[in-house]
Amino acid sequence: MKKVLIILNPCAGTKQANKYFVEIIQVFCEAGFETVVKTTMESGDGTVIARERAADFDMVVCIGGDGTFNEVIAGILEAKADVPIGYIPAGSTNDFADSMHLSTDVVQAARDIVAGEPKHLDVGCFNGRYFSYVASFGAFTQASYEAPQSIKNILGHVAYILEGIKDIPSIRPMKVWMKMEQGVYGGEYLFGAVCNSTSVGGILTLSDDLVDMNDGKFEVLLVKSPSNILELNQIILAIATQNFHSPMISFFSSSHLEVTADPSMPWTLDGEYQQGSETIQIQNLQNAIRLVRTERRK
Repeated sequence: MKKVLIILNPCAGTKQANKYFVEIIQVFCEAGFETVVKTTMESGDGTVIARERAADFDMVVCIGGDGTFNEVIAGILEAKADVPIGYIPAGSTNDFADSMHLSTDVVQAARDIVAGEPKHLDVGCFNGRYFSYVASFGAFTQASYEAPQSIKNILGHVAYILEGIKDIPSIRPMKVWMKMEQGVYGGEYLFGAVCNSTSVGGILTLSDDLVDMNDGKFEVLLVKSPSNILELNQIILAIATQNFHSPMISFFSSSHLEVTADPSMPWTLDGEYQQGSETIQIQNLQNAIRLVRTERRK
């Protein structure tokens, strides 16, 4: 009999997974899986559980938000376990799941996993720490990890925007240099994202045509710091219309970046805090994981 390890974050989002947990387990049992369930109690537990147990199972399923999924893939990669991963999105925003067009109905997401096929996906590595869909800095970055969880649960994406608005008066330009295959980009930026996703915190949205999640490359977006209201309006319009040819925005793809920045500048990886460093190596690990999913489009 096939065995599945289910790693559940019982505090994720509005706890919908808890409400339908029996139905979720039933889906896997009816599909012929012997199920073992482990729950996370605090940050980092997903990584520990996956690292210690993943190799003993035919599949690992994560139930939680993008942060929990981040932990689970980190544990699997650290263990070098060649095991497919299922993801039942149950967080407050689920950007990565949205990019993958996974169902937000937790029971349907379970059905999609048992009916799905493993698809290779790229994973990012930030100075040795893994991320599934984005490493970002600058405006709104702190909002992703400073917005209270209770508010995130209620408001979802809006919570990040409201938290970010509070920081606008104190936003200062970030001096960053990025060296990659095409050359060097550098200057003062309001925001930057190295991503493998079509959605980042509900603030930045990229079309499916611009993002290939297993091509070995990141999409990199850098927003220059505006010097006047006209340039600020250009930025807002460019992001709203996805016009990445604006002189205020740099948009390109890269598989490896060497970043030089103020070490006190904070980053986020998949919405979680990451301490900065003067020199940062960001690498795309092509086809690093296998995500089990059923193809569906919005």
